[in-house]
Amino acid sequence: MLVESFGNDGLIFLIAFLLLCGIIAAKFSSRLGLPSLVLFIAVGMAVGSDGLGIIYFDNVEIAQLIGILALIIILFEGGLQAKWKTIRSVAAPSISLATAGVFFTALITGSAVYLILDVTWLEALLFGAIVGSTDAAAVFATLKERNIKAKMGATLEAESGTNDPMAVFLTIMFIELIISDDSSLWMLIPSFFWQMGVGLVLGLAIGKLAYKAINKINLESSGLYPILAISFAFVTYSAASFIDASGFLAVYVAALVIGNSELTYRYSIFQFNEGVAWTAQIMMFIILGLLAFPEQVFQLSNIVAGLLISLVLIFIARPIAVFLSTIRMKYTFKEKLFISWAGLRGAVPIVLATFPIVAGIEGAEEFFNIIFFVVLTSALIQGATISNVASRLGLMGPVKDTPHHSIELISIAKANAEVVQFQTNRDNYVVGMKLHEIEFPTKSSIAAIVRGDELVTPYGDTEIKEGDFLYILVSKKYHSQLMKVLNKKKDQAK
Repeated sequence: MLVESFGNDGLIFLIAFLLLCGIIAAKFSSRLGLPSLVLFIAVGMAVGSDGLGIIYFDNVEIAQLIGILALIIILFEGGLQAKWKTIRSVAAPSISLATAGVFFTALITGSAVYLILDVTWLEALLFGAIVGSTDAAAVFATLKERNIKAKMGATLEAESGTNDPMAVFLTIMFIELIISDDSSLWMLIPSFFWQMGVGLVLGLAIGKLAYKAINKINLESSGLYPILAISFAFVTYSAASFIDASGFLAVYVAALVIGNSELTYRYSIFQFNEGVAWTAQIMMFIILGLLAFPEQVFQLSNIVAGLLISLVLIFIARPIAVFLSTIRMKYTFKEKLFISWAGLRGAVPIVLATFPIVAGIEGAEEFFNIIFFVVLTSALIQGATISNVASRLGLMGPVKDTPHHSIELISIAKANAEVVQFQTNRDNYVVGMKLHEIEFPTKSSIAAIVRGDELVTPYGDTEIKEGDFLYILVSKKYHSQLMKVLNKKKDQAK
């Protein structure tokens, strides 16, 4: 359809134009205090038929496919970046939020939908299930550059990375109950445990296989390693889907395993996936923006219904679900309030809203428009105020210092060595010491020190300071010894 309208050259230009608009939107999103997804969606709606009329797009199946592919990439990148040590500390509450939390949210929101809209109970609960989960794309993008406390960030990211199976299960379950007289709730429940359990096991297995393959296979070009890594993301999702397990959960778990393992060309893989994830995020939200027709989304009846449902979701359903899901867990009242407020809705509810349309359920288009409005409301109200809420609740962490530099000289697969990047903090024993005073392991050498924006040439008398990024060339055999030296705390010194 697009090729026929624009021709190949025009289509290529259009894709480039949309990506440039997305990049500009991402650049200004933080200055405007808005989540980038809002501006991406706005770009899609602006160039759509109800805006500038450049593109007419109403293919729900293609939008659904693009959304699923993009979510695979985004979940994979989020899992790669997550630190297992942090995730492990919040595993129990995150799993509780991802299962019981989604269920309670869907139930309470569905009850409100039944009272607000002229629908059946099953249709109301279907609506609640669709908006019941937080969105990985929205949460990852919103928290990435914000200095929220690590515990809060890890909880929200782990929840959003693992709650899709529950939302997908509930959505498909209610669709089947609506369209089929033969479906039974008791017959569908075991499939949930199958999806979660097998998805988890498959993610662990393929993740281990992936990092071993990445390290063992000797490829001709270093540029092939990031492609090999992301290929495993799609393999993982497909393998899980073939056996009716949760592909999204499997992808996130596999990425956690890969990202927390020793990898050849680690930084190239991370940087490549970050770029691909941004591209996927931009294109997904623009496509979803194209799929929504503003004249239909912003009808007065949809605005009124959407606002009422959003208020229930944000101020009643989500907080109750969070407090019930974290009973007897080590979270303060303020932390629970923040987790409640930071439960952003995004691409997942919009993608799930296409499922009833594809299934041919009557009134599904109206559901889509209202859900689209609910997502926008969540992103605008919650996403734009996350930092302020965290600050008022005293949950801001140290300013994130993300390095915009990396050194990757050789592959450990070919030379059995690697360049380790390590940022010092004030508790590290090596801070304040000179290089010749530090007992580095055999076959290790400081390649460079980056201090702020300055590259410091390392000499024996060079003193290590707090916040320095150390780049150390070390033999794989002595990697663990090096990390013991670097991670040694001052209070551990004899």
